Amino acid sequence: MPIDQARIQRFHEDYRRTREQIQRAIVGHDAIIDGVLTCLFAGGHALLEGVPGLGKTLLIRSLSEALRLDFSRIQFTPDLMPADVTGTTIVVENEDGREFSFRKGPIFAQIVLADEINRATPKTQSSLLEAMQERSVTVGGETYRLDRPFFVMATQNPIEQEGTYPLPEAQLDRFFFKLQVGYSTREELAEILNRTTAGASVELEPVLDAAAILEHQSLVREVDIPAAVQDYAVRIVMATHPGGELATPQVNSYLRFGASPRAAQTLVLAAKVRALLAGRESVVAEDVRESVLPAMRHRCLLNFEGEAEGLTTDDVLRNLIDTLPADIGVLNS
Repeated sequence: MPIDQARIQRFHEDYRRTREQIQRAIVGHDAIIDGVLTCLFAGGHALLEGVPGLGKTLLIRSLSEALRLDFSRIQFTPDLMPADVTGTTIVVENEDGREFSFRKGPIFAQIVLADEINRATPKTQSSLLEAMQERSVTVGGETYRLDRPFFVMATQNPIEQEGTYPLPEAQLDRFFFKLQVGYSTREELAEILNRTTAGASVELEPVLDAAAILEHQSLVREVDIPAAVQDYAVRIVMATHPGGELATPQVNSYLRFGASPRAAQTLVLAAKVRALLAGRESVVAEDVRESVLPAMRHRCLLNFEGEAEGLTTDDVLRNLIDTLPADIGVLNS
């Protein structure tokens, strides 16, 4: 069934207004802003990686100010405990005596900033797993549903290894995109100084509420994807499996593990967001191709040879995109 063009136009307008609000506080990093918004409208979570001081936390906080959603920030540290994230059951005195009462933790919000997530122990990191996947929290045998939309945005520093705990692959896989935040250009740095050292402050206006976001998330899933384009996304994921029938020479030489089925889901949903932004009701192969790096860089693991060669998963994935044809026949067609 064709999608009402008014809904596509409304999505495009709301995306533009949200983006403009964030850009009032953030200078540059346009691709990162688009990546975060893609995660939001696709219903996924975002992991931002970059050295300190590049604006990762400010970007996330700016997004929260542009949305009428509950926001909480959790500063991950080595002494943070799982109960500090999910909440805990306490004993409360009342007229009838004592009773147990559950006090919700900061995970009970709609936008959760997990700042420097790799500074907490694996036990504490794992407290996010159920919330990110099931949108619920279980404490003391009782399961509590989280309000929708629910969006986790985490930051981590890639250069400081002392006192950090790298996220395990199972948790990385639950992040929709991994976005790498780079340095600002000369012009952008000058604009940052103009905005932050002259005594001026920026007040962001909330432009979207929960109902609008849920409506747009539903619209994204209604976008059509032709069988040939979906097969292209499937083949991209299968091509990352070393020893597989579609694996490229670089994958066989430099990857230890390839991407999971979640990667295919991510490619399709991100491509659908791109199609809507282009005003289309259907996905094309270029939409899938443009989503490969943020969707899969954290889902593929280099082997010893790849690390010894100084390669990154981005290098292998770029070669894969250049090598794998987009227009071969569909399986069983």
